[in-house]
Amino acid sequence: MKRNAVDILASYVDALRSIIYITHFDFKVIDDIIAHVGKNVKCVEFNNALGVVDFGTKNAMHECGLEQFLRLTMDSGFEQETYLILKDIHNELSDPKIIALLKRIAENNMYLENYNETIFILSEITVIPRELENYITVFDIPLPTSEEISTIIKGFITELDIVAESEMMGELALSFKGLNEFQIRQILNLAYQDGGCIDEDDRLLVLKEKEQFIKKSGMLEIVSFDETIEDIGGLEVLKEWLIKKAKIFANLDRAIKFGVDIPKGIMIIGMPGCGKSLTAKATASLFHIPLVRLDIGRLLGKYVGESEGNMRRALKLAEAISPCVLWIDEIEKAFAGIGGDGGGNDVTTRLFGQFLTWMQEKENTVFIVATANDVSVIPPEFLRKGRFDELFFVDLPNEDERKRILEIHLKKRNKWNRNIDSIALIKETDGFNGADLEAVVKETIEMAFINGKEEITTADLIEVTKDTKSISKTLQDKIDKIKRTIDKMDIKVASRKI
Repeated sequence: MKRNAVDILASYVDALRSIIYITHFDFKVIDDIIAHVGKNVKCVEFNNALGVVDFGTKNAMHECGLEQFLRLTMDSGFEQETYLILKDIHNELSDPKIIALLKRIAENNMYLENYNETIFILSEITVIPRELENYITVFDIPLPTSEEISTIIKGFITELDIVAESEMMGELALSFKGLNEFQIRQILNLAYQDGGCIDEDDRLLVLKEKEQFIKKSGMLEIVSFDETIEDIGGLEVLKEWLIKKAKIFANLDRAIKFGVDIPKGIMIIGMPGCGKSLTAKATASLFHIPLVRLDIGRLLGKYVGESEGNMRRALKLAEAISPCVLWIDEIEKAFAGIGGDGGGNDVTTRLFGQFLTWMQEKENTVFIVATANDVSVIPPEFLRKGRFDELFFVDLPNEDERKRILEIHLKKRNKWNRNIDSIALIKETDGFNGADLEAVVKETIEMAFINGKEEITTADLIEVTKDTKSISKTLQDKIDKIKRTIDKMDIKVASRKI
């Protein structure tokens, strides 16, 4: 891992990238990489709390502020090649004097032949002032590959001479995918302290520890759920497709070695209240992996480059906790304004492009479930083959599906009985979606409780049905528009034809 990072960083320095911004929590790792790149270079470190720090020993040498430090060191580049390593200065980057000094050093490095001074900014928070946008290069530390993770695990096992099940080593390495070496060793130490060995149970420990990263980041939301694939009434074509993919996730290491491509994800398009969100939860349940939701609104920041930095971190976090299901609900709203004029629209367009590139190039076990109501506002490049494994259209439930949905909700509440006439209910609920049908069941049970009844009858359900306005009536124009758009597209229907 470090060799890759060293090579990339060295190429940036050789290309006269004057300010290199490295977003990372472990400064020791970054210091080692910089030391490899600049073996014969003068390295001067500034710490926001201590002032000038000896880069090798980390001893405080001279207490001063960032402005004074830059004034003292800006001419060092004339004397010899110099690296300025600035740590946790993100809050200082709104100061016009600091911006001016950084810009001066960057321009000297670019345009003066006898000057060689590179600035490294190290911080967990990405803040890029507009004035420095063209001078700053953001550098991401490459994460360990599967082979490197396996080497770390084997080294840990050998070092402590502990027992490990060889047949599950590949699966464990996949579970660690997306974590850095520091995090991997932390979890391995925890597993060793917990049981004195490395076994199948430690895959669950890895997933549990990864959930901590989500909670601390604020970038993604971990979603708790009880729903399973059996809670979906109908959508048999979609369910069968997911069950096949579940076999791959249950045997990821063997599937990859066999040559199977890692499933990328699905987009579910269709009517509101027809099971799209339920399917996202059921997918995570079926695959036995965490469900995390990406809210684009959470990523938007006030500084130039902050939103893009947040998107980068969110996607990295999704990779770090993989295998997981990444759920983006109502994606057409998340990326509203793409291609339009104005600052907000420009940011959204850049975020959309960043997300598209990641989707196309990702080789991790993040399974995307994107849901959308109005596909007409989604750019066509988002829907082309290669982004998702499949696109599914969810229509209003047919007769068989309405029967199944009613049964699911009645049985869930212990109110199903053989005297309920499903045929009569099917006729009364034409045009109802899943949410409408659930509302009918809930209100019927509530009325039965209020009236002191023990059982639910067909008449009770029909009475509530007649007072319920279905989605096909309340949103008729919107539904007609969705159907007209879908008719023009080649999208697989989630339900089996009857």
